[in-house]
Amino acid sequence: MFGAPNQNYAKTMMLLGAGELGKEVVIEAQRLGIETIAVDRYEGAPAMQVAHRFHVTDMLDGEKLRTVIEQEKPDLIVPEIEAIATATLLELEQEGYNIIPTAYATQLTMDREGIRRLASEKLELPTAKYEFANSLGELKEAVATIGTPCVIKPIMSSSGKGQSLCRTEADIESSWQEAINSGRGNSTRVIVEEFIHFDSEITLLTVRSSTGTFYCPPIGHLQQDGDYIQSWQPHPMSEEHIKQAEAIAKKVTDEIGGYGVFGVELFITSDGVYFSEVSPRPHDTGMVTLVTQDLSEFALHVRAILGFPVEDVQLVSAGSSYAVKSSVESSDYQITGVENALKVPHTQLRLFGKPSAKLGRRMAVVLSKGDRIENACDQAKDAASRMDVVSREYVNQN
Repeated sequence: MFGAPNQNYAKTMMLLGAGELGKEVVIEAQRLGIETIAVDRYEGAPAMQVAHRFHVTDMLDGEKLRTVIEQEKPDLIVPEIEAIATATLLELEQEGYNIIPTAYATQLTMDREGIRRLASEKLELPTAKYEFANSLGELKEAVATIGTPCVIKPIMSSSGKGQSLCRTEADIESSWQEAINSGRGNSTRVIVEEFIHFDSEITLLTVRSSTGTFYCPPIGHLQQDGDYIQSWQPHPMSEEHIKQAEAIAKKVTDEIGGYGVFGVELFITSDGVYFSEVSPRPHDTGMVTLVTQDLSEFALHVRAILGFPVEDVQLVSAGSSYAVKSSVESSDYQITGVENALKVPHTQLRLFGKPSAKLGRRMAVVLSKGDRIENACDQAKDAASRMDVVSREYVNQN
């Protein structure tokens, strides 16, 4: 049974991380009468703008994190980012708090080493070859072992931040600096991965619920410097590759456990499907589901973690998303071209309302439907090209 927000019988959900994905989770939770609390390290984060209340704190500080949680005593704690004191979450779970999907899942998937070792060494899933390094010297040795080209990533990061392609030995030092400067948390450990020559890379949104495990149609995506630029759904795949992808996703999510949406990233090659990463939460490439599915990844996530039944996911249209990123640094910015973007047929926008613009920061997303994937992709890219993030100083000068 559910009450109303801010009343005695309200069910409360706390999001640890209040970005654009968290904002959509909050909106879906409120549609089911849930009282929502958003937590992040800076004020004005997107989910804070729609939650019933919010807290600003350093979530990597275990004591500060515990203080906020003990103050609110939420029924559900939903981590939405990597930079969290996971050891504290494990303690809190043992004390009776409900961590989604589990504290173990959160800790395991927050760093690439844990999940990579689980997938490759314990579950024996096909993955790229990998090595780890704690210093520039160790990185040089790891690159020599793996060979070039290879991919270098920080152990803890999100949306591909800090990831780079190391083509030759001359790139090693710059790749090291990129990983260390862009990773989240205080870790200086990096992973070196064999470069897989893939035909495509996909996200398979996997929904674990009280009624079983379900899969959304595959989502293809384009990345630039390790960061998502465009995604589309459905991504064309052979039946055999779909079966392999679903088998890998089920094996890894069954091992992780808990309810909710898991974003399983996979490489599709002529030799088969390779596991890449998994996130125990909605995925940025899955924002396309806001226009392609009868229930978006955010609606599915909320239903699943509340213990509600989830049925087969229905695709209602082909569609595409395209990220709008900032090319300026400004705490006083505007997004131009919104009206022109909305002139593109079958197109929607989500402006995130972040309090400041930073170079490369995702500030909005375009969502387009089409009768074919190609049409939707063209429309989304066209609409995004009509938008720009500019500082107010530039606007005033012009």
